[in-house]
Amino acid sequence: MEPEAALTDRWRSLLTCYNEVASHLERALHENHGLTLSEYETLDRLTTQDCDKRRMQDLADTMYLSQSALSRTVTRLVNAGLVERTHCDRDRRGIFVQLTEEGLTRHTQARPTHLQVLAKHLAT
Repeated sequence: MEPEAALTDRWRSLLTCYNEVASHLERALHENHGLTLSEYETLDRLTTQDCDKRRMQDLADTMYLSQSALSRTVTRLVNAGLVERTHCDRDRRGIFVQLTEEGLTRHTQARPTHLQVLAKHLAT
């Protein structure tokens, strides 16, 4: 096992890298597409699935957001017309989130910006 100082240094380096890239992504996505990073990531996960809608719980399992933060993010996306919420027919407690055409369009427009920032800041 690595010495404690080396582990701590690696952890701090990872956090610094994440915070720097996330800050650049947040700024670029907001300025160019009116999206927060969390909103973009939510849309992105909805576009990279094999079905047209996803249970909120399953979406939460793939995200770095807490359940309540994801719920607030989805509410903003619903209000912007980018996603829709529906109830599960078999289990009324289950909530589905589905991308709208406008949401797909916004994601398609924002994706090159997202990739450009990643390429610039994560280049090896």
